[in-house]
Amino acid sequence: MVPVAETHGNYSDSHIAYPDPSSRRRGNTDHIDPHVVVLFGATGDLAQRKLLPGVAYLVVSDLTPEIEVVGCSLEEMTDEQFREFAREAINKYGKHKLTDEQWETFRGRLHYVSSTAGPEKLREAVESSRQQLGGDKDVRLLHYLSVPPKAAEAVVNTLNQAGLVQDSRVIMEKPFGTDLESAIKLNNEVHKTFAEEQIFRIDHFLGKEAALNILAFRFANGLFEPIWNRNFIDHIQIDIPESLGLDARSAFYEPTGAYRDMVVTHLFQVLAFVAMEPPTALEPTSISEEKNKVFRSMEMVRPYEVVRGQYNGYREEEGVAPDSDTETFVAMRVRIDNWRWAGIPFYLRTGKKMAEGMRIISIAFKEAPKSMFPAGSGVDSKGPDHLTFDLADEAKISLSFYGKRPGAGMRLDKLSMQFSTSETDAAGDVLEAYERLIMDAMRGDHTLFTSAEGIESLWAISQPLLDNPPPVKPYQPGTWGPNAVHQLIAPHAWRLPFERAWRTKRN
Repeated sequence: MVPVAETHGNYSDSHIAYPDPSSRRRGNTDHIDPHVVVLFGATGDLAQRKLLPGVAYLVVSDLTPEIEVVGCSLEEMTDEQFREFAREAINKYGKHKLTDEQWETFRGRLHYVSSTAGPEKLREAVESSRQQLGGDKDVRLLHYLSVPPKAAEAVVNTLNQAGLVQDSRVIMEKPFGTDLESAIKLNNEVHKTFAEEQIFRIDHFLGKEAALNILAFRFANGLFEPIWNRNFIDHIQIDIPESLGLDARSAFYEPTGAYRDMVVTHLFQVLAFVAMEPPTALEPTSISEEKNKVFRSMEMVRPYEVVRGQYNGYREEEGVAPDSDTETFVAMRVRIDNWRWAGIPFYLRTGKKMAEGMRIISIAFKEAPKSMFPAGSGVDSKGPDHLTFDLADEAKISLSFYGKRPGAGMRLDKLSMQFSTSETDAAGDVLEAYERLIMDAMRGDHTLFTSAEGIESLWAISQPLLDNPPPVKPYQPGTWGPNAVHQLIAPHAWRLPFERAWRTKRN
């Protein structure tokens, strides 16, 4: 086969239809050069909760080579003040706690420069860190833009003015744009400075063990892939409710809302892993192309198939307009118009201040075409068989099915087989999503990142909803959203809340 060059926006990208051996992942044996990580937004919430603890673990582990960290934010800080800030964040939020010796190792690698100091001061700080790593050409730069979309262009321009683009890569946080026009504009602006292969648009959901387990489950086993289609699957649910509220993020959330914040950047990405065709190889170009095929096959979002909600009390939150129409909840029906999925509905739901915080994918299989079991046997009483993925850190999988209840007669119960990574000997090796994705970006591995084409396709199908959103419906905090969600999914039912809790490991 001949590589096909595809022009998109104002840049050119080669899509290779056969496995590219040079880009295949080979686990932790892949070579990673020493890196200077430049963390923009270094004093923000994401940096405190995930990025500083994650980079600290990579520094003290054997997973990566030497790393120096340059924090950059609006605040005026000395190196020592930033180090104390980082230590508090790691102690409070870090999954991997550091010993005193490990902290001292990480502490000496932390540096800080205020973004108000200008490009030259940033360049001096980065070059100083580069010299700490030997200063040779093998030291690479990784810029992490933990900043709002409106600030991304300014940061990219600063990097260009500072001469920190060559031999560098840049991780960009979601949301990548707020609609198709802004996404194209942002892509075009970023491509003036960085080539597409340098850009890593991050979705931390795809860095989770459970998300990767979807690929392993589907494509490493011969049992389920033959029935992973419209002939055997009735419908699919991707349900990611959150019990938390705004958490002092009203300035970000008010102009964004649940759809832009969660659906485009998270739920649609997970949907692609569930719906994609088998890639030709487990390598970035093949996987990205199969995901993009899913996005191109998705039908336009129909506003009448979307339920928008807003929890009672949202308009009283600090920083929220008293007449705000921002949705804190969204549920929707999505359709994929291709050979595998034609006619099969995908139901998506997410929201703030809901009854529980969960992250599940539920595959509902079609029921047997005819039942030979007598009335009262229990068949059809508890719905279809389900395959369920829990995207929490324990990465659980459950398969439910009917089986005979012990004893006289033919009474059937719903049974299940379950698996959790916590039950394996390798449970302690689970990486946090950001740890994995930062490491992949250092390798130059785009497998778990979103492409410019993919994100623009998703904003394109979203435009009817963005142009004509249905009015928000109120719901009480601590519930499962507005009552209209039940009409949306009828005659089916939402899997959450579960009738039966996950089994836990017995000691």
